[in-house]
Amino acid sequence: MSGPGDIAIVCDSTSYLPDTLLEQEGAEVVSLYVTVSGDQRREREIDDYAGFFERLRASEEGAATSQPSIGDFIEVYGPLLDAGKSVVSIHLAAGISGTYESALQSRQRLIDEGRGGERIHVIDSRTACGGMGMMVLTAAASVRSGAGLETVVERVHGAREQLRMWFAIDTLEYLRKGGRIGAARAWMGSALQIKPILTLEDEITPVERVRTRRRVFERLVQYAQELHDSGRDAWVVQHIRDPENAQRLVERCREVMGSEPVFISEIGPVIGAHTGPGLLGIGGIPGEFLTGGD
Repeated sequence: MSGPGDIAIVCDSTSYLPDTLLEQEGAEVVSLYVTVSGDQRREREIDDYAGFFERLRASEEGAATSQPSIGDFIEVYGPLLDAGKSVVSIHLAAGISGTYESALQSRQRLIDEGRGGERIHVIDSRTACGGMGMMVLTAAASVRSGAGLETVVERVHGAREQLRMWFAIDTLEYLRKGGRIGAARAWMGSALQIKPILTLEDEITPVERVRTRRRVFERLVQYAQELHDSGRDAWVVQHIRDPENAQRLVERCREVMGSEPVFISEIGPVIGAHTGPGLLGIGGIPGEFLTGGD
């Protein structure tokens, strides 16, 4: 049984947690990859998001994304295991990415090599971005509270069950081109002016269709009210190339929630390649998960 201080947390780059939070919690990050016009890069090495989306718009074939390699995972897992730690590794939904499977394969190789891979517990977040970020923070809070490995894993799963996350995008076209459209495919024949509101429950799942950006914004504020009314008072706001509306959403939701967001962050190129710029989202979990409580 792992004790306090013996548990390390690993996630992938699609949590989009601010670097200050990742450093504060000591979470290690394994990066996914994105390729535009034959140029493949690690997501964590792309600083110029504006430039990335300019290249994406100019590219006829769009962008391709890919999971970390087994070697990428072992590069992170190895030193943690060598230091005697157990690992809780939380990753992008297996329904839309091979990242979870790559982590499992890495674990198995480390078991086969006798390097302690059995001490790695890989979790399919069944979500991405802010939702996954809050699961990572739940794990960190649980470790900080002195919980053992089984309890940490249990609390992370509990946070996932309580998570509600909605995001609005300008168009379904990027999801269609990237093959990640999931159940939202049924909306492809709709009028071009529709602004889809979606969620991620193992795959991209449609929530509702809204006609205008203004209505999208107001609907997201209403979702904040739903979060508040259901006790999901730890909340986040995320965006893609839309900091002004993200800040407006924070200001409105602060009034509704009566608290500050856990974090605000911009979603990066891997998820952005599939949604396009203009995404705006909000989500939340009960605050008890971020205090290490049950």
